[in-house]
Amino acid sequence: MVDPVDVQCSFCNLVHLFQVLEEYCTYASSVPCLPSKRLAELSSEANKRLKESPAEHCKLQNSDVEESCFAERVPVAVSSSCCGTEEEKKIRVEEMKGLRKVVKRPSKLFIPEPCSVVSGFAAVDGDGEKKVGEREWDLKGSGYSLACRRGNKAVMEDGYGVISNVNGDPKQALFGVFDGHGGRAAVDFVCEKLGKNIISALTDLEGEEDQIDLAVKAGYLTTDKEFISKGVQSGACVSTVLLKDGEVHIANVGDCRVVLSRKGIAEALTSDHHPGREDERQRIENTGGYVTCRNGVWRIQDSLAVSRSIGDASVKQWVIPEPEMRRVRLTPECELLVMASDGLWDKVTNQEAVDVVGKERDSMKACKELVELSCRRGSRDDITVMVVDLQNFLQFSSTANCS
Repeated sequence: MVDPVDVQCSFCNLVHLFQVLEEYCTYASSVPCLPSKRLAELSSEANKRLKESPAEHCKLQNSDVEESCFAERVPVAVSSSCCGTEEEKKIRVEEMKGLRKVVKRPSKLFIPEPCSVVSGFAAVDGDGEKKVGEREWDLKGSGYSLACRRGNKAVMEDGYGVISNVNGDPKQALFGVFDGHGGRAAVDFVCEKLGKNIISALTDLEGEEDQIDLAVKAGYLTTDKEFISKGVQSGACVSTVLLKDGEVHIANVGDCRVVLSRKGIAEALTSDHHPGREDERQRIENTGGYVTCRNGVWRIQDSLAVSRSIGDASVKQWVIPEPEMRRVRLTPECELLVMASDGLWDKVTNQEAVDVVGKERDSMKACKELVELSCRRGSRDDITVMVVDLQNFLQFSSTANCS
């Protein structure tokens, strides 16, 4: 897709080009034309003097043009020794001054600074704002670690969100990893609104059966509706994990993935939403859309490569914001979660990710190592990796197995 920053820069360059052309045309129409007879006399006289004094170079006197400006000059082969009388010399100088046109230097283009990962929800354990402009950075919080790296884009389009101590309970938390496309607008909005909408829905649906699943789904749909109403063409893939009452509630739209490590064995808790997935393809075609595959990439309407997201108003009829949900009961066998954008999963398998984290006692170093592994294998995409230590959220009375 076309980078909005590149489009902005190209547009600004075109504007300056037209300004310079306009000033040049104005200048050309105002230059006084010397009679052809007079020009012939000047040329003849100059050639004659040059033959007589070849070592003498002609200079234009009284040149007061500032060095900071561009000046259009007409070459002249007339020196003080070949201008005849003093009166004729003054006339020549005035004539050449009239042929000059000073054009001001165009104003500088504004190029926005590259931005780092956008932190959202209530990032109580870190300060993402201080990381703006950095290409890569990391963060360690209560029960989780994070590492991020911007790819070859001018702007980082990944994001994350954390809410710890939900309702004052240290065993409750909400984590999210987001991957934007078409600019940062959607991922910024998700960072700001999604966590708040989910927590608000939990309060509104208190006492309802399947309260948590309904609240998470409502948070996704509400966030999408609010963003679409802004009329901005952008989108975001989202995965979230809500830890509450000894259970893990997983939700996702798009291709951000959540992987569980249980006794060192990797288990994907989400399924990527791609147009090539059979059930997604049928859903799209049943609603009047079409799916194509070019160079091994499946796309909706020859455009988007994911079939669910928040935003993407232009294909909203087929790209839905409804998340797929899953619930897992926490036990001591459930060690950790690896949450990441597709910048990791396109190059690293689920089991490889779990193995790297399992071998490294420091989860922060493990996150960095996963980012490096993906880059060494050729990833040019933005990469965000979060590791959540599930042992911090165990309910001690829990005896059931992960399911």
